[in-house]
Order: sequence, then C-alpha cells, then structure tokens
Amino acid sequence: MRLLTEPYAEQQRHWPADGRHILAQYDESTIVVYQAYRPEIGEWAARHGHLGGPAFSLGRMSWVKPNFLWLMFRSGWGTKEGQEVTLAIRIRRAAFDAILAEAVHSSSVDEVYGDKESWKAAVARSTVRLQWDPDHDPAGAPLERRAIQLGLRGDVLRSFAREWIVELEDISSFVAEQRGRRGDLVTPRERVYPVVDPAIAARLGVHGQRA
Repeated sequence: MRLLTEPYAEQQRHWPADGRHILAQYDESTIVVYQAYRPEIGEWAARHGHLGGPAFSLGRMSWVKPNFLWLMFRSGWGTKEGQEVTLAIRIRRAAFDAILAEAVHSSSVDEVYGDKESWKAAVARSTVRLQWDPDHDPAGAPLERRAIQLGLRGDVLRSFAREWIVELEDISSFVAEQRGRRGDLVTPRERVYPVVDPAIAARLGVHGQRA
C-alpha cells in the first residue's frame, strides 16, 4: 500500500477535538479521498485506474470523504453490503479546492444563503453537495469533531472519475487487517487540510486552521 500510515494514538495528538475540520492525507500537489463500492465497481476501478465500467453510474451523486475513519464508520470497516471495496483515490489539490469552491450545503444555512429560496437556487446550480456530520472513533462512537463529505454529480463527477485522478488504490486488505484493532490500530496519516481562501472557508463553515 502506498499511503503513508501512522498509529491512531499518535495521530489523535494532532487532531482537533471538536469543530468542523477537513482531516486528510495530502502533500503539496495532491490529496487523498476515499470511497467504498461493491466489488464489481471497486475492482474494475482498481484495474483501470479510474472510475467507470458497466456497473458505475455517472447519473447519480457520488460521495467522497477525505477522512479515512469517517468512511470506516459509514462502511462498517468494509463489511456493509455494497461497500466491501475501499478505494483510496489521490487527486490534484487544485481539483479538490475547486470542489470546495463549488460546494453547497445539503441543508439551508441562513448566514450563507440568506433564506431557503436562495439556498434552493444554489443547490439547483451546483454540482457539489457539502455535508458536515459527527466524526467517529474507530469503534464507531460519535465525537464532538465534525467530518466533511462531498457529493459530486454532473460535470464535476465526470471530471473526478477520469480526469482528476492521479492514483487509485484498492486498500481493502489494509482495512481488513486493521478492522477490530484498538490499541495498535494504524490508519492513513492525516492532518487538518488548509482551506486557504478565507471566503471559501467561511462559507463552508470550516473552523480555525491548524497544521
């Protein structure tokens, strides 16, 4: 596996305990996001290096999560039906930042949109949906910290599926190895991702940046 990893206990020292933050593995030019698929989609993607094939649909919204443990909570560590294959998808940071710039909340936020009608209009125009949900620890307990997930559709999904991917890796074996571990759990190394545009950070509702 090509992802950088680190003991979970060590990583906790670097993560905020609460607030809305984007935790991710990233470098100067790329960032990793995660998705879980049924085998016919996930295995096809791993063989071809991009999303597609007869079972994959560009006509529906596809959700990506930069936080590994948030996906583990949603997929039951790869045990839920239809989420058995975990993909680590490395994309360009410029593409991820463009996704954040396009994102519209999944429910109305008055201080951002003013009123529900304006929010509905923004939703209709946008190809990216934004949702903040409680992050969870490895055992599935909810935390005070919020994790981000981003729903992609239309042109953004088409670009993500083929054009923006730098590297795509099936990490299901790693997920299975770590499933059920606690004291010696190892996870992909993640830190708080900086949203450098203050206007975008404010609109997303990201809390204070921290490296």
